[in-house]
Amino acid sequence: MNRTTVQTKEGARDDRKWFVVDATGVPIGRLATQVAQILRGKHKPNFTYNQDCGDFVVIINAERVVLTGNKQNEIIYWHSGWPGGLKSITRERLREEKPDRLVEKVVWGMLPKTKLGSQIYAKLKVYAGSEHPHGAQNPESLSITEYRKAR
Repeated sequence: MNRTTVQTKEGARDDRKWFVVDATGVPIGRLATQVAQILRGKHKPNFTYNQDCGDFVVIINAERVVLTGNKQNEIIYWHSGWPGGLKSITRERLREEKPDRLVEKVVWGMLPKTKLGSQIYAKLKVYAGSEHPHGAQNPESLSITEYRKAR
C-alpha cells in the first residue's frame, strides 16, 4: 500500500531559506517560472500542494531583466473600476517606470489565484537596483542557470 505523508504547517515554516536572484540579463519568463517554483516549494522533497512550504526570494536588478521577442510592445490592460476607466501601458514603458512592478506581475501570473497564492506571493521581494534590506536573513545567492541544471 502506497501512503503519502502530509506536511504540517509547523514543519513547513521551520526550514525556510532566503534566496537572492540577480535578474541581470535573464529572460523575464525564465526568471518568473523558476522563482515561482521556489516560492511554492516545488524544489523540496516535502512539497505539499495545499500548504505554504516554499522559501523567500529576493530579486535584485529588476531593471536589467530581458524582454525577449516582441514582449516590449505588448500592452497590459486593467480597469480602474470607474466608468471609462480602461487603462493600458506597454511592457517596455512599465519596465522603464516601475521595473519591480513588472517582475511582480509576471511572477504573480504563475502563482495560484487563491488565498494560498496570496500567502506565497507575500514571500517575494523585488528591487529595481542592487541594494536590498534583507541582509540580516543571510540570503543564499541563486543563479537561474544553476537551478535549471540541478533539475
